[in-house]
Amino acid sequence: MPPMNASALDLLQSVFGYPSFRGQQQAVVEHLSEGGDALVLMPTGGGKSLCYQIPALLRQGTGIVVSPLIALMQDQVDALREAGVAAAYLNSSLGADEQREVERQLLAGELNLLYVAPERLLTQRFLGQLERTEVALFAIDEAHCVSQWGHDFRPEYRELAILHQRFPAVPRIALTATADPRTREEIVERLSLQDARQFVSSFDRPNIGYRVGLRHNAKRQLTEFLQGHQGESGIVYCLSRKKVDDTAEWLAEMGVEALPYHAGLDAATRAKNQKRFLREDGVVMVATVAFGMGIDKPDVRFVAHLDLPRSIEGYYQETGRAGRDSLPAEAWMIYGLSDVVTMSQMIAQSESADERKRVERQKLESLLAYAEATDCRRQLLLGTFGETYPGPCGHCDNCIAPPKTWDATVPAQKALSAVYRTGQRFGSGHVIDVLRGEETERVLSLEHHRLSTFGIGAEMDEKQWRSVFRQLLAAGLLEADAEGFGTLRLTAASRAVLSGGQPVKLREDARPERGSRRRRDSKIVTGGSLGIEAYEQSMWDELRALRTQLAKQQGVPPYVVFHDATLLAMLRALPANEDELATISGVGEAKLKRYGRDFLAVINAQE
Repeated sequence: MPPMNASALDLLQSVFGYPSFRGQQQAVVEHLSEGGDALVLMPTGGGKSLCYQIPALLRQGTGIVVSPLIALMQDQVDALREAGVAAAYLNSSLGADEQREVERQLLAGELNLLYVAPERLLTQRFLGQLERTEVALFAIDEAHCVSQWGHDFRPEYRELAILHQRFPAVPRIALTATADPRTREEIVERLSLQDARQFVSSFDRPNIGYRVGLRHNAKRQLTEFLQGHQGESGIVYCLSRKKVDDTAEWLAEMGVEALPYHAGLDAATRAKNQKRFLREDGVVMVATVAFGMGIDKPDVRFVAHLDLPRSIEGYYQETGRAGRDSLPAEAWMIYGLSDVVTMSQMIAQSESADERKRVERQKLESLLAYAEATDCRRQLLLGTFGETYPGPCGHCDNCIAPPKTWDATVPAQKALSAVYRTGQRFGSGHVIDVLRGEETERVLSLEHHRLSTFGIGAEMDEKQWRSVFRQLLAAGLLEADAEGFGTLRLTAASRAVLSGGQPVKLREDARPERGSRRRRDSKIVTGGSLGIEAYEQSMWDELRALRTQLAKQQGVPPYVVFHDATLLAMLRALPANEDELATISGVGEAKLKRYGRDFLAVINAQE
């Protein structure tokens, strides 16, 4: 148990081993510790968990954490126990005797933190147990799961407002790394957090480099990308189960430690592959979006998408699984027009209500606009969440190697004029028909064939016009209606283009490269992305090997012992004794006592 009467900063340093708070962490901790409710929007890797873990240690009673996935609970509890905190979880992975023991500890007041799934928390039995104990706070993690428009919707989350009704004096904190303005409003409404103080941090992940390209030879392109990530952990996302299996098998043949993960595999295989990914260094998980939420592995060095994800929010969430330790990481995606067709068909064939389908189509259009953009990707991505980034960032593909563009001023003027002439009441499909002079039944019935813009864009085909409209949306020269009906409207920026005062340049379609610079049977070799110098490699390997050995002895993932960032700090600082080792970020008192001598022995032996 942590020392009584300690301050928040004392706990941060002695228990968790961090010298100071980051961003809004301290403000959140103080507000929650004093009994206030909070809604926290903080990017992955921003330190959300500390925002409720430290208040739970400062307040009387047990902090109850609502978490959606078993893997996330286990990781959090393993890390807390390693730091000397009395923590436990209640979920289906425990046997009956183990569950009874955790419940006994809860009722006896022996736990600082208890993690539970929403389904268990909402049972009358568990709510009754909470009424017989002292609850320090309620933390609702992954709060975006409350949104029916979100990519991780969990209907049980909508019932969590009962906590406010049953325990009105207990402070609540809802946390998420993924919430656009619409989702944020829904979280407030569904969880009865109207009076909660909102802490909105920047959604920027400055350590992640974003790369997007057209898919023309997926295997060769992935091979070339992985050249810079040999021996590193990463995730490769595919749209279909078959593609997951094929890609994992092919990567294994190429010498990569790759494993598949999707809902079509049996539960035992999924659990085994996930455990290996979490507990071994250098494993690449090839997966559908069934994998990822709640994975608390900090040293994922890359996330690769071989197909478009479902939405830009999903893309942000999935890419955010890279670089949680704040060290350099990459988000790499290739896509093709077939992705758009497939995703559109999936939306059309789903059993969702028409309103939901409209929202999903709009989200797909936004993601495609991001993929095709010529401007700074970080600016566009953050703009989705209502944040203005003072870019360009200099760290995405469009900033590093600006794409070839063409003068699209005239086509843009034609497109904007057609939107205006048709009354700003239609989606791109109908406007394109007008531009191309298509005498469809709808065009004729509305008499849009009489408009001055009818047929003025006949020199371009439908696919080219759709690219123009998507890029105009991305550039802020058009906007889609907020309610998801797909209606296009002019923006304040449109006027300068229509008047001829602002030129428009759009991205050229990339052409497939001819031939292959590498034989198909070539092995993926060479270097990592952390900047390890040749003279440091031996000690780096020794430190990681020791971490793996100690983790196996403790039965926890290696990063629960120490993050890569902490090992890297050791490598660079070369501490000579325990006092110097204690100054390394991530080395708390419990870990110093447990592991200090072993790591110092490696460092001193190689100096």
